[in-house]
Amino acid sequence: MARRILSDSQWACVAPLLPGKNGDPGRSARDNREFLEVVLWMARTGAPWRDLPSEFGLWNSLFQRFRRWTHKGVFERVFKE
Repeated sequence: MARRILSDSQWACVAPLLPGKNGDPGRSARDNREFLEVVLWMARTGAPWRDLPSEFGLWNSLFQRFRRWTHKGVFERVFKE
């Protein structure tokens, strides 16, 4: 994604709040910023998940990750911060 919504300073604030840090179980968080950019793009445009441009990745995989993060309270922690 060439165009970003989050500045580097904003990213630095939220990155420690996201899953996938060293010591967390599961996969690493190497693409957390890209995923968060997708979520912000979705919120900004109001597009349904199925209409997500293919350059972002498989819409259903991204939606499932969004659901997992929602159920874990990840976004709630980020918004509180």
